Amino acid sequence: MYSRPFKDIPYANVSSRSAGALFFVVLRRRQPNTPKGQIAMQLPVNAFKHALKEGRPQVGLWCSLCSNIVAEIVATAGFDWVVLDTEHSPNELPMILQQLQAMQIDANTASPVVRPAWNDAVLIKRFLDIGSPNLILPFVQDAEEARRAVAATRYPPHGIRGVSGSQRANRYGLVQDYHARADSEIGVIVQVETAAALNRIPEIAKVDGVDGIFIGPADLSADLGHLGNSAHPDVQAAIMRGLQLCQAAGKPCGILAPNEDDARRYLDAGFMFVAVGVDQGLLAKAARDLARRFRGHLGRN
Repeated sequence: MYSRPFKDIPYANVSSRSAGALFFVVLRRRQPNTPKGQIAMQLPVNAFKHALKEGRPQVGLWCSLCSNIVAEIVATAGFDWVVLDTEHSPNELPMILQQLQAMQIDANTASPVVRPAWNDAVLIKRFLDIGSPNLILPFVQDAEEARRAVAATRYPPHGIRGVSGSQRANRYGLVQDYHARADSEIGVIVQVETAAALNRIPEIAKVDGVDGIFIGPADLSADLGHLGNSAHPDVQAAIMRGLQLCQAAGKPCGILAPNEDDARRYLDAGFMFVAVGVDQGLLAKAARDLARRFRGHLGRN
């Protein structure tokens, strides 16, 4: 925890893992137009979004266990970002709210990135209102779908996000600059998961408001005819081509790589944000390894 008042902490020095932790920065002095005795707050910079913009690689973890306790544990493990997945996990809005609350502890926690089940404006609005600073939108196929994704995160006249004067994202009305700054601080990652979408990366990357492009290796493998085999040479060639297209467009590229050798290879190749594991995979492997060792100790297969 910080040993000095929050008011003395410069936003520019916020660490890359603090977007969720410093979701609301309390100012000890009253701001203009703030009722006497009421604490005012300001929306901090989105450290994950700005780290990508500055070209600083970010190491993350996929979180699929739908548990606020698990989210709290992995958020303090040292990762830069953690995905709270709702597309392929039985995660719903109230559960995501609990996980966000568990993650946003102090300046050393990972930045939350919520993945809605679909690129849907209503889902996006609800996750933003409960305070997700970053979103990863699945199955974006072209520039028009990317524009719709961005528009769902922006207030009019720049988008279609519904306006609420009091919700968790603006600390129930206390973050006075929220509506003025939310558009510039929300991180938008679009997910490219088919060969057709891969070919359209140059046009997708040009969409204003897209902060990064995430290559989905599992769905891409299936689309290329190699379901369940992302290690196939054709899939790997497509992944590296996607990276090259992102680099040529000046857009950060990300990927999920639960295999440690793959994750290191992708980082070395230039991927800017890599999820290097999945929480349920870590638990399953640790549990199975522990059980196997003790079954072996007893002479049991």
